[in-house]
Amino acid sequence: MLDRIEIDLRGADNLTLYIDVADNSLSRKWLSALNDIIRNNLHLEKNYCWLGWTDSARNAEYICNRINESIAAINRSDLGYCINDYFDAANTIQSDLDINHDHMNQLHRYFEDLQGWSGGISDYYHRADPTIRWHIRQLNLLCHEYESLILSMRKLVQAPEWRRPSQLMCWLNAPRFALDVEDYELFGVETINRDLGGVYVGVNKAVGKHHWEVFIDEQQNVDQLVTTGLRSQTEAAGDFDIEWGNKTGAHEWQIKKLAEFRTWLVANGFDPQDKSLTIGHPKVAQVDLQRSFGTTNYREIWDQLVPCLDVYKIRTSSVEATYEYRWSDTDYAEQQIRRLG
Repeated sequence: MLDRIEIDLRGADNLTLYIDVADNSLSRKWLSALNDIIRNNLHLEKNYCWLGWTDSARNAEYICNRINESIAAINRSDLGYCINDYFDAANTIQSDLDINHDHMNQLHRYFEDLQGWSGGISDYYHRADPTIRWHIRQLNLLCHEYESLILSMRKLVQAPEWRRPSQLMCWLNAPRFALDVEDYELFGVETINRDLGGVYVGVNKAVGKHHWEVFIDEQQNVDQLVTTGLRSQTEAAGDFDIEWGNKTGAHEWQIKKLAEFRTWLVANGFDPQDKSLTIGHPKVAQVDLQRSFGTTNYREIWDQLVPCLDVYKIRTSSVEATYEYRWSDTDYAEQQIRRLG
C-alpha cells in the first residue's frame, strides 16, 4: 500500500471512507497530483460528484432544466453558435426506460463544437467569457450525469441490483500529467469491469468519448459518429472515480457484451489487445469496505451512502482540505464561475 486516503461524508449521518492506494507507476503519479490538488485547495465540483443515484435531489427534471438554462445562456451570448434544441423527460427517456441516445449524442456534439478538445480548443471557447465557458462545460457534465441517472432508473425497475451509482471526485482547473508507456498496463478491455469500491483515475482528460462509450451509445462504425471525439487517453489528473455498483464481469450477459465490443473494435480497425488505446478504467486504489461500512454487502453499503451524498473533507498522509460549500447553495454557479475566471 502506497498511502491511505480518508474522505468524510456529511448528511443525515456522517461516514468516513478509508481508501488504500496501490503502489504502481500510475498511482504514484496520481497520488502526487491529488496531494497538490488538496494542498492548493482547488474547488471540488459538487454538482458533478454523485452519478447514478436514483434517490438524489438531482432528478431527471432538475437536470433537464439545467441543460436548457445553459443552452439559453449560450444562445443569448455573442458567440454566434445557436442551439435550436430543448430537453425534457418526454424526448430523452424512451418507453422502455432507455435513454434516447441520439438526442444525448447531439447534446454532446454541441459541447464538442463549443469547447473543442485538449490541444485543439475551439475559437468559441477562446472567445467566451467565464460565465459562458461555465455553461459550455455544463453541457458535457449534465449530459453524462443524465445518462448515468437514466441508466440507474431503468435498472431500478428491471434489475435493481445492477444499478451503476458512482462517486466522481473532480476539481476545477486540476493540473494534468502525461501518461507513460508503463501506465498503459493498467488499461485493457477487461478493466471495463469495475470493482465495488474500486478507485479509478478519472475519465479521458482529452475532450471526447472513449471507445466503449461510443460502442454503447452510438452502435455504429466510427466513420458514422454523431460525436467527433474518439481519442486515446494521453493525460490524467488527480481526479478519480469510486465505483459503487456491483462488479459485472463474471456474468454471461457482460461476457457477451465485451465479446461484441471486441468484434466492433476489430471491425473498426482497432486491436482489442492494444493497451495504448487506453480502453477501460485504470485502478489505483480500493475502498476498504469492511472498515468503512462494516460490511461488503452492496445493499447495506448503498443504505449507508444515500443519507450522506456530500463530500466534506479529504485527507492523505500529507495534506487535507475541507469543503464547506454544497451544490444546492443559491450562489453555487457564481462560486464556480469565479474559480474558472
